[in-house]
Amino acid sequence: MLPSEKERIGSEEYLRLERKSEIRHEYIDGELFSMTGASFEHNQISANIVRVLGNQFLEKPCYVFSSDMKVRIPEIEKYTYPDIVVACEEASFEDDNNEVLLNPLAIFEILSDSTEAYDRGKKFAHYRLLQSLAEYVLVSQHDCRVEKFWRRDDHTWIYKEYRNMEHVLEMDSFDCGLPIVEMYRKVEFRKTG
Repeated sequence: MLPSEKERIGSEEYLRLERKSEIRHEYIDGELFSMTGASFEHNQISANIVRVLGNQFLEKPCYVFSSDMKVRIPEIEKYTYPDIVVACEEASFEDDNNEVLLNPLAIFEILSDSTEAYDRGKKFAHYRLLQSLAEYVLVSQHDCRVEKFWRRDDHTWIYKEYRNMEHVLEMDSFDCGLPIVEMYRKVEFRKTG
């Protein structure tokens, strides 16, 4: 049984409990936070991105992981589950279980109504602590909008937005292009409001 979300536990205990848990939890500085399920659109966009990247990685020394791969941010003792994470060259893991990635090169988050503010704010601030992270991509599930942030050599971040299905998201850190139309394949935007 998992402790309540306000009860503090150590990271080793978290990993032990998380392996047995039926639901996923983020962990930050001793506290657990339950993660909820995702919509059809969210899952389809995620599958599309993993498929497109996976096909491009067949002959590259890169890996794409779906939302079951944990990433550790040691500076704030946080474990999180990005929607999609990319590692290149040699993926580095916390231990022999290969379930906690330490060196993500790129992270994709698919925005939902309940997580958008967090993904844009605090979560991105946490991810920026990762020295390996070169690119952070936010993908809307409600309309055609993909936003890319990439880290320059001087550690400043540059922003670019893609709002057209004919555009191609260029991933500079691992030299791949993701057609926006492929990211949104089989996704119909719902009218809101």
